[in-house]
Amino acid sequence: MTSPIVSVRDLQVHYPIGGGFMKGKPQTVRAVDGVSFEIYPGQIFGLVGESGSGKTTVGRAILKAAPITHGEVTLRVADTALHVDQLRGDGLKALRRHAQMIFQDPYASLSPRMTVRDIIAEPLEAMKLTRNREETDRRVREVAEKCRLNLEHLRRFPHAFSGGQRQRIAIARALVSNPSFLVADEAVAALDVSIQANILNLLKSLQQDMNLAFMFISHDLSVVAHFCDVVAVMYLGEIVEIAPTHKLFSQPAHPYTQALLSAIPPLDPDAKRDRVQLSGEIPSPITPPTGCRFHTRCPVAQPACQTIKPEWTQISGDHGVACHLVADHVDSTVPEHLQEQKKHAMPEC
Repeated sequence: MTSPIVSVRDLQVHYPIGGGFMKGKPQTVRAVDGVSFEIYPGQIFGLVGESGSGKTTVGRAILKAAPITHGEVTLRVADTALHVDQLRGDGLKALRRHAQMIFQDPYASLSPRMTVRDIIAEPLEAMKLTRNREETDRRVREVAEKCRLNLEHLRRFPHAFSGGQRQRIAIARALVSNPSFLVADEAVAALDVSIQANILNLLKSLQQDMNLAFMFISHDLSVVAHFCDVVAVMYLGEIVEIAPTHKLFSQPAHPYTQALLSAIPPLDPDAKRDRVQLSGEIPSPITPPTGCRFHTRCPVAQPACQTIKPEWTQISGDHGVACHLVADHVDSTVPEHLQEQKKHAMPEC
């Protein structure tokens, strides 16, 4: 079996707040609280959830752009394993060479004082990946062409371009170092629907040509259904379900996943649909609920959900969920000698 290119085990990202004179007792924001998953070469791994669930923090932590409080993050490049959680100084330069990020806002992520050529060339020059200016220019032209940018655009500044064109520039900058893994953080959220389709088709084409692995962070489930191979659902710093895209959308197991999918508007405006209504707001990551973190909003919560944290349950080899109701159902159908093995299962893609 192919080894994963990204392996995340019990990732935690906590931010201390408060403390000091007249500031009250120190507290901790548990932005990400024990996340585990794997991403394989050439795979598009989707990460979905409400705002504040910790999606962006996970993506930044994998690239060491957010502090890792606890856990292991490993990026495998050829025969080398980069332990991201341990990297410092020059080690981070090696990580940047193989892992890049596409940011959400194409207007804020590009320097208005640099030409498009300089923006795309910056990673090459910062990491010293080319020997001279001629080689740099050749690489910039190659990547610009792959991203469907005209060569005459290289002399212009970002203000001269639309949002879709700016995002193509950002994609070219991310690809110029020839990485093997990309984090796309809401890469099409700020674009018009027609432009979104063009950018997604471009990313899909580049992913196939370069055998890239993607983490695609989004709140738009229709985009995720079209673009991703595997989807993980996050709620309040934890992953509650992981499954192949077709299985997650056809057989959602966690009540939170079911609620998210029920909110997708149908193509037929007159079609009837059964909405799963969630009461209240997402709790604070400073004081998350005990037991199952979703129990305060879950329409089918049981007494045990309030005090006992659900264990990770593998419904099948590629479909895992953290829910008491699902675990009880699986336990009643799984042979006894396999139940102990199930209890120790880790979420896998």
